Amino acid sequence: MTTTIPSTMTGVYLPGTSSTERREVPVPTPGPGQVLVHVGASGICGSDIGYIYRGYKTHKGVDGPAYRGVVSGHEPSGRIVAAGEGVRRFGVGDRVIVYHIAGCGLCDNCRRGFYISCSSEARAAYGWQRDGGNASYVLAEERTCVPLPDELSYVDGALIACGFGTAYEGLRRIRVSGEGDLLVVGLGPVGLAAGMLGRGMGARRVVGLEPSTGRRSWAEGLGVFDATFHPEELSAAMDLTGGRGYGFTIDASGTAPGRSSALDGAAEWGHVSLVGEGGELVTEVSDTLLHKQLTLHASWVTSLPAMTELAENLVSWGLRPEAIVSDRFALEDSDAAFALAAGASDGKVVFVADGDV
Repeated sequence: MTTTIPSTMTGVYLPGTSSTERREVPVPTPGPGQVLVHVGASGICGSDIGYIYRGYKTHKGVDGPAYRGVVSGHEPSGRIVAAGEGVRRFGVGDRVIVYHIAGCGLCDNCRRGFYISCSSEARAAYGWQRDGGNASYVLAEERTCVPLPDELSYVDGALIACGFGTAYEGLRRIRVSGEGDLLVVGLGPVGLAAGMLGRGMGARRVVGLEPSTGRRSWAEGLGVFDATFHPEELSAAMDLTGGRGYGFTIDASGTAPGRSSALDGAAEWGHVSLVGEGGELVTEVSDTLLHKQLTLHASWVTSLPAMTELAENLVSWGLRPEAIVSDRFALEDSDAAFALAAGASDGKVVFVADGDV
């Protein structure tokens, strides 16, 4: 497969002023162990909005900007068009998802596949400390590539790269199955992913809590939620279980009230997963936790093996992540894309390449 690779491309940068900048930059050449990926789709993540787009001064307790003025975007998916020396597992023409952290590969967390928790100073996130996917091409370490099945689109792959991976790991931790109902708190992109995956994993009933009318409507249109409610209607959601509560709950809201709803909505002996970033966990302990015998799990993204497993499972379950995408943009429309993702989008916002992706 021969592809003509241009010498320059447009990359989207985030100056931290709730705006974007498009710059013409060189197309990189892969070095040893690296591949050049022609980006088919790249998602906009909620973590990009606060910490980079809006220019918040701290990220996960680290003072100063974590973003180092690179091409933005940590959710790329595409096709390999060039490979450097020593690349062995992947090759030109392969369709891949790019796991969004390049870890050292040697520390304990990396050896477990959790590059997200790499403890080395060499750790670098695409779109944060190294150039990311909001461009025509992204230079990736071969070790961060995950196979994208032919049955899935590049948009599917972009969503797996972060949001669906995050939701999947959170649900894996609490072992969602047909033995209980699932309550999803917060129906942004990660919550929508959790609802879809919960259905694939066999939850008896999937119910969502979300304050936004637009997002509740969008979620109901996906056909994976049995019902959605405003958080103030938690009692009505509990009625669907005969008052027993939900065997599995997951908070994707990242808010103190949302986390409280996930705890309050859990049944006795229930399992609660926390995946939403930021905020606080505020709870009464005895009646809410101890007397209900709850198990709490905290989860940060997912591992490389689990992301590979997720892509394969989506095919077997007949599920397409792109169903949660409400808006698609070209890179030239980066201002509008980020503004929508930071405001009133009902579902996921993605950049897509020209052609069928």
